[in-house]
Amino acid sequence: MRGANPQFAWLTTRMCDRGRGSFRGVGGDRLETERLVLRRWTEKDLEPFAAMNADPAVMEFLAAPLTRAQSDAFVDRIERTFDERGFGLWALERKDTGDFVGFTGLFPVWADIPPKGEIEVGWRLARPAWRHGFASEAARAACGFGFGPAGLDAIMSMTAAINVRSRAVMERIGMTYDESSDFEHTSLPLGHPLRPHVIYRLEA
Repeated sequence: MRGANPQFAWLTTRMCDRGRGSFRGVGGDRLETERLVLRRWTEKDLEPFAAMNADPAVMEFLAAPLTRAQSDAFVDRIERTFDERGFGLWALERKDTGDFVGFTGLFPVWADIPPKGEIEVGWRLARPAWRHGFASEAARAACGFGFGPAGLDAIMSMTAAINVRSRAVMERIGMTYDESSDFEHTSLPLGHPLRPHVIYRLEA
């Protein structure tokens, strides 16, 4: 890993402190921010996660809402990634209420698209958790872990070009738009408004 990005140095220090998080090897089963817990998934998360994934507003900039079976299978894949990589998409829990509010974390791009194999920071939050700054707060923690204990050199994030809310989060956490990496998401038909995608990048 190259020299740590100074923007995330304080996060790396905080998360390596045993009082703020616990890790298995270079993996992070649990991270904490001021208002959130980022943790591994449990059985009780499945129902609210499925409800979130069935919400058309939450899934507005994704291909389609998920069925319960698809949502549960996604959690299985997330948990396998934790076991294989030592990091993944953490379930998000509010400290003040204990409520599950979505996910944020680091995940390898598996789809057959140009950034395949790169590590993406991503998030998806239930509607009641919008407009509180939770996505930015959790994404900073995830990137801090990525550039710290996980030893990553670079992290990217992608979204549909018209998704201004996610693009704003990427900019708030210090990512830079890489115009040269714009691509067409081939899982969507030609002419689909979500087909044009953009990529933002951050380096250690």
